[in-house]
Amino acid sequence: MYNGGFLTQRRLRRILTLAGYRISVGKPGPDDLVGIWGNSPTAHRGIAAADRYDAPLVTVEDALLRSVFPGRAGNPPLGLMIDHKGAHFDPRQPSDLEDLLASHPLDHTALLNRARGAIARIKEAHLSKYTGFDIDAPVPAPGYVLVIDQTRDDASVLASGADRNRFLEMLFVAQDENPGAPILIKTHPETVQGFRSGYFSDADISDRVQLCDTAVSPWALLEGAIGVYTVSSGLGFEAIMAGHKPRTFGQPFYAGWGLTQDEFPVQRRQRTLTRTQLFAAAMILYPKWYDPYRDQLCALETAIETLAAQTRAWREDHMGWVASGMRMWKRRPLQKAFGHHAPMLFEDNPAKARAAGRPWMVWAGKADVGHQDAVRVEDGFLRSRGLGAELVPPLSLVTDDLGIYYDPSGPSRLEHMIRARRTMRPDQIARAEALASALTRNALSKYNLGGSVPNLPDGPRVLVVGQVEDDASIKLGAGQIATNLALLQAARAANPDATVIYKPHPDVEAGLRTGRIDATGLVDVVADTADITALLEKVDTLWTMTSLTGFEALLRGVHVVTTGAPFYAGWGLTRDLGEVPPRRREDVPLLGLVHATLIDYPRYFDPVTGLACPVEVVVERLSKGTVPHPGALNRLLSKLQGALASRAHLWR
Repeated sequence: MYNGGFLTQRRLRRILTLAGYRISVGKPGPDDLVGIWGNSPTAHRGIAAADRYDAPLVTVEDALLRSVFPGRAGNPPLGLMIDHKGAHFDPRQPSDLEDLLASHPLDHTALLNRARGAIARIKEAHLSKYTGFDIDAPVPAPGYVLVIDQTRDDASVLASGADRNRFLEMLFVAQDENPGAPILIKTHPETVQGFRSGYFSDADISDRVQLCDTAVSPWALLEGAIGVYTVSSGLGFEAIMAGHKPRTFGQPFYAGWGLTQDEFPVQRRQRTLTRTQLFAAAMILYPKWYDPYRDQLCALETAIETLAAQTRAWREDHMGWVASGMRMWKRRPLQKAFGHHAPMLFEDNPAKARAAGRPWMVWAGKADVGHQDAVRVEDGFLRSRGLGAELVPPLSLVTDDLGIYYDPSGPSRLEHMIRARRTMRPDQIARAEALASALTRNALSKYNLGGSVPNLPDGPRVLVVGQVEDDASIKLGAGQIATNLALLQAARAANPDATVIYKPHPDVEAGLRTGRIDATGLVDVVADTADITALLEKVDTLWTMTSLTGFEALLRGVHVVTTGAPFYAGWGLTRDLGEVPPRRREDVPLLGLVHATLIDYPRYFDPVTGLACPVEVVVERLSKGTVPHPGALNRLLSKLQGALASRAHLWR
């Protein structure tokens, strides 16, 4: 290579190395290749060296899903296009991508199903090449014609032989072909951020023509457009995925396949493709995608979820948070989770918190009358290896702008997500199924404490799980049966001939929370040190007030009886003895509940890289044990609070 970026950009080097390339400088040998970065200002060096030494040329470019912000903002790429024949954006000679589009069968059912699922997921998560935009940012009323600007002297523009006059011609044609319709010029993200100028400016605005120079979702823009005009923008590719047939004034890779109206056709492109086939070639078969959590190449689907997780973190956190009701030991983990893009502020006074002018969160259990407009925060359902009461930091957290999942007195964001998963796409079903299988196969639960299971008699077995009796979920959602003793009595009365097994809550077992009882005469076995996942494999029925263990039991095919109103009750999956809110009277499939509860609702944080991540990464970390352990100070505080369990309010 003769471009310094190949040496200075760590992610670029790593992807190329994983793809089988060794990067070096100097004179190319007989078996060497010369690599260039697209049509960069230094690409001519590599081209000249390749000509001089008769070495094959390899062109490298960013893939079409790249990062939250452009590379000029310091964000590393998520994938690369590595081409041995040309550049995908340069129509002057065929590229590897064009060969795929022209000659690959692109008819394999599994491949096309993957493409359909990926297109839907990208739209659902509002992903694009750069994702640093607010999906709720307003766009104009539908009915406009979308004209797409690009950065001045962009490689794909120059390769198409276009210039400022071509862009002006495109703007004129858009107005001429759509009389009376408003024209909206979409400014390029790099222009919005001040990195590079575009071809349009305020001088091109008129009564009909307006600039859209704010960071908005391209999918929202495309939804409201009645026509799309582009020279060679990647947004034109997305327009095809959104159902448009864009008018092209250049020769981008997606032109010439029957999916565009081309002002300057590429004559050698004569094949007709579907948008699914175009996507399969350009996004699944052609690029090299990178998984930053496992440091390996990966499938497109993994790259999509990587970008979705990191984008969600930016969208929710970039304005900074002010947090209330956060104990001292929680603040550092919360800062790592929510303060990556802007440091968190901690302020318990509601008036001062509001005055900070930031999004406001409060620990759900500490929410009070003055916190009505604050987002509730709680531990997620795959939390850690170890107890929160032992000050082990969480790997997942939930944020809820409507309520909180354990409070049935009002709707929560989780309820809405569960209801939305009554029907799912095939790719969503497959992901939820794989996740549920991984949890059961690896015996994972909320705390993952381990422990042996006692010998159990043959015959019907009923597991009763105890809870912390002053826990918020008991206070708010338990109903008439609100103590471990009352739950045991009800379970024994309903199952007089079964083996009844009682599992105390781990926090209670550790002496850190309230809820210890004498179960003598009510149970056959007290499994006080047993691993909960192993127990669930050996029982037929589980009784619970509101415990998350009920959800974990459903994953393992155990019949679940609830006496309260936990979040998983009321959807046709449990036998509910308590008062479940009337708004939960819809049947939801188990995999829909899994998807909403473990994929849609929580946010996950990789303990190895420190990045926001998809749930699958946390599952892998927990199963392999690659999670952090509390430091010496946390362990000391944990022992101290255990000795002062009766004064738990001091640290909770």
